[in-house]
Amino acid sequence: METPQAVCPSVERLARQIEFIVEVDKLKEIFRQTILTQSRRAENDAEHSWHLCLCVIVLAEHANSATLDVLRVLKMVILHDLVEIDAGDTFAYDAAGIAGQHEREVRAAARIFGLLPEDQAAEFRTLWDEFEAKQTPEAKFAAAVDRLQPMLLNARTQGHAWREHGVTFPKVMARNQQIGEGSTALWHYTTAMIEAAVRAGHLAP
Repeated sequence: METPQAVCPSVERLARQIEFIVEVDKLKEIFRQTILTQSRRAENDAEHSWHLCLCVIVLAEHANSATLDVLRVLKMVILHDLVEIDAGDTFAYDAAGIAGQHEREVRAAARIFGLLPEDQAAEFRTLWDEFEAKQTPEAKFAAAVDRLQPMLLNARTQGHAWREHGVTFPKVMARNQQIGEGSTALWHYTTAMIEAAVRAGHLAP
């Protein structure tokens, strides 16, 4: 007969995994500056993460890397915003907020991933750090879709967040040119989309 001591490690492991799963449900209540194309309500972080995963699956063929590890990219995009449960969403063009963003998010990563068993905590933290460093082909493509997705929503909602925060064409171009490091094709599309937004009056020149 199996002793209680023999099953305890797996029971504890499962309990920690469940605790993590319950904790990250909070991501559904972190709201972003972008709005949805239909209801025009604020997008939440969980919706953003789902949309990013779909972007990766659909657009992976346009990555600069011919040997892209799509599963690794998916793991990065589903994990990277979990830190906003503690750190909050920082608007891309908020200079003051961005100044302390990384430090806040590092603390959040330690707490949130630390809820998991040690091996999973280490794996998830490694993926989060890889995304933040943006050095590997996978991280560069993950960052590319992460930059593209909110711009798609802005372009399809008459520049809602851009206009609300007084964002200009040069700022958008400067922040998002990194897309080209993950996908030249997506950067060409993005450039055309941003230029069209300026012509339509949805983005200040």
